[in-house]
Amino acid sequence: MTATFAYQVEILHLLVSPRHAYFGRARDGAADVPTSDLDQVEVVAGKGIVGDRFFGKAAHMDAAVTLMAIEALESIAAELEAVPFDPLLARRNVILRGAQLAPLVGQEFTLESGGDSVTLRGGRQAHPCVWMDRMLAPGAHAAMRGRGGIRCQPLAGGLLHRGPATLLSPVPLEPEEAGAQALPRKTRLP
Repeated sequence: MTATFAYQVEILHLLVSPRHAYFGRARDGAADVPTSDLDQVEVVAGKGIVGDRFFGKAAHMDAAVTLMAIEALESIAAELEAVPFDPLLARRNVILRGAQLAPLVGQEFTLESGGDSVTLRGGRQAHPCVWMDRMLAPGAHAAMRGRGGIRCQPLAGGLLHRGPATLLSPVPLEPEEAGAQALPRKTRLP
């Protein structure tokens, strides 16, 4: 990272689940899989969050940790005129307040919390699945596009703690845009 911008954020939830809960047909219902909301999690470089379903899975090495802004869930619920959503139902690992995440795609950034730090590389947007219509509210799947958070590769491990945190970014962020929909990047491809 060259220039570093520091943002005060809050880690609201650290969610770990040992297995997938949303597979098959949504109408058949989610699998009964426990999701733990922890005070701290251990992130291992190149592997992910200890105890999570993506930990050490080759297919997910570049996207083992998902981050999401609570403001996105709040915006979606307001647009759909729904009650506030339970963040556990979105099945993202780290739920933050005050963090615009879309500009971090392709960037290395650090989260400092509780005296520890974890460095991540933003890989790609975390696209929602159709299960969101069933688990959150009708229309949530479409409304969540561009606001589902980002999937990250852990570059330097450590502990993440729930509570106040600092996000160190190589690019400027706009925290007031944390709940805004990130439009897909235009490409030169047909």
